[in-house]
Amino acid sequence: MTNQTANSEKTYHVTRDQLPLSCPGPDMISWNSHPKVYLPIEDTGEAVCEYCGAKYLLKD
Repeated sequence: MTNQTANSEKTYHVTRDQLPLSCPGPDMISWNSHPKVYLPIEDTGEAVCEYCGAKYLLKD
């Protein structure tokens, strides 16, 4: 078994060129994945996935 942190325990920094934002992202580990959802981050600068709880922050 590997000693990796679950997606929900991480904060991900994204840039505007990575929008639209979806979760799970391509760099996330697959053992706790869920259906792909798009997250609105443009207005507030942050978003939390309703499935896994991963937190996203928009870097400008």
